Amino acid sequence: MSFPQYYHNAILCISERTGFSDSVLHIHAGLTILLIVHIVSRRSFATFIPFAFVVLAEGVNELLDYLAHGWRPTDTCLDIVNTLFWPFTISLVARVQPISKR
Repeated sequence: MSFPQYYHNAILCISERTGFSDSVLHIHAGLTILLIVHIVSRRSFATFIPFAFVVLAEGVNELLDYLAHGWRPTDTCLDIVNTLFWPFTISLVARVQPISKR
């Protein structure tokens, strides 16, 4: 079994055990990666560094999906939007909100 197929089977197992759809898993994965990188790197969301890691992780995920299943543009676009929407929104709000006086 190739690594992309093994990865796909692991995602299916997670989906079956949690009862979450693929879309919900993408939303949770994006937010989880954003928070973990924020905590580990101690970088503000406003730096967009935590968001960059979410983008990188989603790129790797979609590459593995492509290698396992081939090109599925509708599924890929939906996965990208679900994964990146809230992390991008959080990063953008952190970037544009005024810094409060201490």
